Amino acid sequence: MRIVRFSEISHVAPRWGMVIEHLVYPLQRAPYLSTAIDGSSAPEIEGAPVPLKSVELLPPATPSKILCVGRNYAAHAAELGNEVPDQPLVFLKTPSSLIGPGASVVHPTISERVDHEAELALVIGRSCRHLSTENAMDAIYGYTIANDVTARDLQNVDRQWARAKGFDTFGPLGPWLETDYDPANRTVRCLVNGEVRQESNTDLMLFPIVQILVWLSRAMTLEAGDLILTGTPAGVAPVQPGDVMTVQIDGLGEISNPVVAEERGV
Repeated sequence: MRIVRFSEISHVAPRWGMVIEHLVYPLQRAPYLSTAIDGSSAPEIEGAPVPLKSVELLPPATPSKILCVGRNYAAHAAELGNEVPDQPLVFLKTPSSLIGPGASVVHPTISERVDHEAELALVIGRSCRHLSTENAMDAIYGYTIANDVTARDLQNVDRQWARAKGFDTFGPLGPWLETDYDPANRTVRCLVNGEVRQESNTDLMLFPIVQILVWLSRAMTLEAGDLILTGTPAGVAPVQPGDVMTVQIDGLGEISNPVVAEERGV
């Protein structure tokens, strides 16, 4: 299934939907919440379908937390002069950073270097703890595309990553969730103004998805709707106001976001 979160003029609040061909069928609630409540994975349709082209797509997750894996591609660790970790290096990103396809990423005035970071992301489908290698993948509801935008200079100054990763608009996500998706051997790519900056393959992750899920669930409960970013490959580079970032992943489509300057005094 292809699941979206969207807004339209006729409804005040955002809604969830299921995409079939070029139509969006509204759902009663977030589909992963339906799964968690009654054990059923079938989304409940509510109302008449609307054309996909007539709606605004929003981030297809409303997480209680965003968990990200740093330095999960050896070439990316090397390009920044970092050592390869011997266990998953996990940090948090703010839910308020999330934006959908086409929304603007604001380049803050207090940063002199803002980088793109193309990533495969996944959304948890049920509350879980202490996952095993045998059942970890069952906890995933679906996959989507993320851009872990980073104020690199602030990351280096702070020596921890919350502020540099957590600015409003620093979390482009979408365009949808794919529930029937194999993340193995997928090309991850980022283009800026049509020029390829990053290109790698998910098989080159140092820590595969199963290991990431087991590692995280030993420390904390993963809730339905939580978002996990699996790391970015080499090629991260600065963007400036006026640039357009496009992240593509095989089988998931693409998400594009323009970069705009922050208004002074905001």
